Amino acid sequence: MPSSSAAKTWARWYSRSNKMRKIAIAQIGVGHDHAGALPPAFCALPERFTCVGYALPEGEAEKYPEKLGMFRGLREMTVEEILADPTIDAVAVETSEVHLTKYALLAAKAGKHIHMDKPGGANLPEFEELVDTVKKNGVILHLGYMYRYNPLIAPLMERIKSGEFGEIFNVEAQMNGISPPTREKRLWLDTIPGGMMFFLGCHMVDLVIEILGVPERIIPHNICTGIDGVRANDYGFAVFEYPNSKPRAQAFVKTCAQEFGGFARRQLVICGTKGTVEVKPLEMHVGSTGSQITEAVITTNPTWNDRGLTEKSEPYDRYSTMMDTFARMCLGEIGNPHSPEHELAVYKAVLQAAGMMEQ
Repeated sequence: MPSSSAAKTWARWYSRSNKMRKIAIAQIGVGHDHAGALPPAFCALPERFTCVGYALPEGEAEKYPEKLGMFRGLREMTVEEILADPTIDAVAVETSEVHLTKYALLAAKAGKHIHMDKPGGANLPEFEELVDTVKKNGVILHLGYMYRYNPLIAPLMERIKSGEFGEIFNVEAQMNGISPPTREKRLWLDTIPGGMMFFLGCHMVDLVIEILGVPERIIPHNICTGIDGVRANDYGFAVFEYPNSKPRAQAFVKTCAQEFGGFARRQLVICGTKGTVEVKPLEMHVGSTGSQITEAVITTNPTWNDRGLTEKSEPYDRYSTMMDTFARMCLGEIGNPHSPEHELAVYKAVLQAAGMMEQ
């Protein structure tokens, strides 16, 4: 249960939301790859958000001068100013990966709702303190796992949970590519603890946990290819074991930064006793608007050469539904289906899959 002070804070926000129906939000950081997507997302949802300003900690103004145009017209603030401002309801934490949890924790202590990009920093005790703090203060912790809001994948998850495809015994999740096709970006992976599994494999770990739950064992097998002088683990692989499930199940996650054509082959395969779902590509750019599409093949006919039925999403924006949903959570219109405890379980699984945490 939230503390009494947290309950009063929530009541204040909820009362204000009934009048304004908007969330005053500020962004902390630009170091994350998805940082540039959020200011446009806020602007595209004027009925939900008022974007108050931004802060650039950790020397990010000097590190990423090319990114600062995203904040044109917004007020530059310090982190301390954002946290001390009682009119700011929420923060979006978009620093580089290693600093994410640090600033989310500061926001939680200040009683702000939090959208934090995934997967969080590399410090487990800090993430555990974040989870404890958001629970104590009764604020939203919302992570930027965008596939949770994918217009094809999200309904498929409901169908899987309803039993339409029977008991699930196998999940295969891949997120590969040349990301992007420059040596500098692949060398940058060395700054990310856990390499590709921590950087992009976290998306796939999130989906595995959503489908099969927390595994009894995770076996990491991450390597450095050494291509182009890369020193990080640019090829991530991990097996998730569920030996006591019925039927017995397992999953694997693969993520490689060196694969030509890997983006188009990003995929999620779910095998059940009544059918198989193959989502591929997980997303693909269409047109010049930045929109995506997702395709899936669903097979429920056991005939050996049956090719299944294809489903295809309409073009969509990656971040619009995600941020609209976050605003609705902050306003108390809907609950968060992913509890702080769930986020901690996903985070621990990411660390284990990346070889950063013993089981």
